[in-house]
Amino acid sequence: MRTRPRQWRLAAVGIALSATLTSTASLPSAAADGSRSPHGGGLSATIRYTEYGIPHIVAKDYANLGFGTGWAQAADQVCTLADGFVTVRGERSRWFGADGAPDGSLSSATKNLSSDLYFGGVRESRTVEKLLATPAPAGPSRDVRDAMRGWAAGYNAWLEQNPITDPACKGAGWVKPVTTLDVAARGFAISVLGGQGRGIDGITAAQPPTATAADSAAPKAPSKGELAAAARELFSQDDSDMGSNAVAFSGATTANGRGLLLGNPHYPWQGGRRFWQSQQTIPGELNVMGGSLLGTTGVSIGHNAHVAWSHTVATGVTLNLHQLTLDPSDPTVYVVDGAREKMTKRTVTVPVKGGADVTRTQWWTRYGPVVTSLGAQLPLPWSATTAYALNDPNAVNLRASDTALGFSKARSTDDVLRALRRSQGIPWVNTIAADSAGHSLFTQSQVLPRITDDLAARCSTALGKVTYPASGVAILDGSRGDCALGKDKDAVQPGIFGPSRMPVLKDAPYAENSNDSAWLANADRPLTGYERVFGTIGTPRSMRTRGAVEDVAGMAGKGSLTVADLQKQQFADRAPAGDLAAADAAKACAALPGGTAKAGDGTTVDVSGACAALAAWDRRMDTDSRGALLFDRFWRRLTATVAPASLWKVPFDAADPVRTPNTLNTAGPGFATALADAVAELRGARIPLDAKLGEHQFVVRGGERIPVHGGTESLGVWNKVEPVWDPQGGGYTEVAHGSSYIQAVGWDGGRCPVARTLLTYSQSSNPKSAHYSDQTRLFSQKKWVTERFCEQDILKSPALKVVRVRD
Repeated sequence: MRTRPRQWRLAAVGIALSATLTSTASLPSAAADGSRSPHGGGLSATIRYTEYGIPHIVAKDYANLGFGTGWAQAADQVCTLADGFVTVRGERSRWFGADGAPDGSLSSATKNLSSDLYFGGVRESRTVEKLLATPAPAGPSRDVRDAMRGWAAGYNAWLEQNPITDPACKGAGWVKPVTTLDVAARGFAISVLGGQGRGIDGITAAQPPTATAADSAAPKAPSKGELAAAARELFSQDDSDMGSNAVAFSGATTANGRGLLLGNPHYPWQGGRRFWQSQQTIPGELNVMGGSLLGTTGVSIGHNAHVAWSHTVATGVTLNLHQLTLDPSDPTVYVVDGAREKMTKRTVTVPVKGGADVTRTQWWTRYGPVVTSLGAQLPLPWSATTAYALNDPNAVNLRASDTALGFSKARSTDDVLRALRRSQGIPWVNTIAADSAGHSLFTQSQVLPRITDDLAARCSTALGKVTYPASGVAILDGSRGDCALGKDKDAVQPGIFGPSRMPVLKDAPYAENSNDSAWLANADRPLTGYERVFGTIGTPRSMRTRGAVEDVAGMAGKGSLTVADLQKQQFADRAPAGDLAAADAAKACAALPGGTAKAGDGTTVDVSGACAALAAWDRRMDTDSRGALLFDRFWRRLTATVAPASLWKVPFDAADPVRTPNTLNTAGPGFATALADAVAELRGARIPLDAKLGEHQFVVRGGERIPVHGGTESLGVWNKVEPVWDPQGGGYTEVAHGSSYIQAVGWDGGRCPVARTLLTYSQSSNPKSAHYSDQTRLFSQKKWVTERFCEQDILKSPALKVVRVRD
């Protein structure tokens, strides 16, 4: 602390020198003249840009810090941000047509119209305004509200002071100034992604049955088993566009007794759920660096001088359903303890481009909105006697920014836990953290409906008795008052679990999560005793979890770990499925009579060339790995058609969950068919069976073809990449989602943390930006950015450019 005055004198000198000596010709107009808008407001910030366009934002308080953050985000991502604000205003149909589709970043709505009906209803019911007005800790703190207000002002100032060059929205009428309410509404949308956001199509389509419909034959409903399977699939992480790995190592495993953290979130590469990297500083109050979800005011995943944290998408089911018993004379009236309750109508009108306005009514109950489906695979029909209401506790949670701010100011993993317990704002992720004193932490501290196993046993409907064990989706009897969710004494809001009920693992040699439940955060110290709604215990783990636990347990056992070991693990690109199955697949291939196999369409395929390619593959998903693409396409087909129980000869054993199941069952009919289909597919695309992966797994940026390493979920690769297959374009020609903001963080006893970072898709979505693909090229080459956290390092940057922004 005694060094701060000297540091800030140095910073002031550096800013002055940089402002005088550094060229600002390539920066927006505010960089050159510090222009002030005629609207006033008095907000300002200083932004120092270093390599790869990473901004280091300095301000005197939270409103001004929000201003600088909003300004800098707009400079990099104005079109993506503006598109999201159109969404939360309920104006997509007005600008893009009712039948267009949102990008999926702020909800699961499949069409603009359903998105607008929902978000328009949120706006008309003043849901977000009420949450903003709720006193902390149940509502957002003053610091967060100030940061939101400043963010909106900063975004608006950038719009006013700079021309838009991104062709995605240049000259578009839908790019407009925003308000604090817009910023908060975006945060609300992120909070309800796993709840109401998942059910938007079913919420906005829900209409009471008419007399004619009630008299007609109802469509055949899925069986309970089919619904249970659908619910399990719906809440599975296997095909999710969000996932993650993270591991914290305690000082017992490291070279210097201090903690280490590797964070590897898997998020979309396009659209509004991208991360954006920055450093945020309020002298004497806050100094944090990391990745923020676009449109948010704080750092979502990052570190400060003392502690580093990351998140992984959790298995906790963030919603539950209440099965309503309806009044036979009126399907908009439901019964609770014998008393009739009228549903509340929420009527919303949506302007539509090139057409008439659309007006629809949504129906709400004490439990939440009536919903007629959760995705296409889980129908919940509204009949004359029964309907379903969706309870989402995150629909009254606008606290995530306060939790993030608490992390940003933490000095230890205990402080991280205290921040979680104080604000209880994390909606759908786990937290993994390490600190400079050598502590490690895993916790599944998230906002979940208070569904205890006892409550589910007492109150589940017949359907709920199937879906809850299978998927964690509770369907409770809404006609009974004694089936209410209740409140834990330490919970900040009714109907959720309090902090004392959360799975927590402290100071284990390693604490790891790859989107499975909390059970095997450390295989030697399994977590048990939590309710089913949090996740499973003693069940098969994903291939990625199995590979990750093998890797990090081996690293912990080796000891003397450094940040370099984290970097090596991130880009090892080992395919655990290949280690388990490739050799057996190659042997079985060689044994096929005549070297042929029947494809799914009945044709005979010569697969003899695949045998050598599979045998020679190095079991990695590096850009120069030969045979990797063949195994990838084969494995996708095999796991899509063969049930997990039939895939392996040795079944899962809960006493040996990392190494089982194993030994590929090549005798089943699915094996030869999957191999034949994969071979035929590659040949049809004119791709050699032993082609290098990077020749056919790539992205194109600015006309440049950039090879991409990494692999899909089912292969179990830590460095997850979910690419888009285009046989006409030569293979995987884009990445849908995967590794995003990556950080490897440790400490060496000095004032500055040791941090290496990478934003795989780069800072800007504007193809005209210098930072549109620069870090993507680094990712392709397995190179990292050496972070500049301390003042002396920022000021030494050869790319340093200083911008003074104000409204």
